[in-house]
Amino acid sequence: MGFVVAAQVKPTPDIHYVPTPPQIVDAMLKLARLGEGDVVYDLGSGDGRIVIAAARQAGVRGVGIELDAGLIRVARAEALKARVSDKVTFSQSDLFATDLSEATVVTLYLSPSVNLRLRAKLQRELRPGTRIVSHRFPIGDWTPDEDVVVGGTHVYSWTIR
Repeated sequence: MGFVVAAQVKPTPDIHYVPTPPQIVDAMLKLARLGEGDVVYDLGSGDGRIVIAAARQAGVRGVGIELDAGLIRVARAEALKARVSDKVTFSQSDLFATDLSEATVVTLYLSPSVNLRLRAKLQRELRPGTRIVSHRFPIGDWTPDEDVVVGGTHVYSWTIR
């Protein structure tokens, strides 16, 4: 009798990494209305620029969720350079498998289809008052609280109610 050994499948990103321009990072953090005690989760955090900027500008804690080990290494190095490594952490994990309940702000630069798939998770895990800010892409048919255009690009925000 033979045994079947299941190969461990490494998750692969649904989208490829595209850095968020600095002016969009600034607009996202402004829409997030960061304050004392906030915890920013950046889903698909890439090089960590959003949570690093949040920690530098507002002194808040940040968590970057990213699949790519190389980008996690870059993010950790950038956090050290920015002197915020005590405020930010980067986790190599699947955003769909990550518990988001600690977040008070969630930032996204994903895709329309990934945002739509993420919607139920956001509704289920985020507490009322949590802000969500998305670069470029809406979340299905959710009506944003705000929609600003920066350099021709939309930045959307919603509040969980």
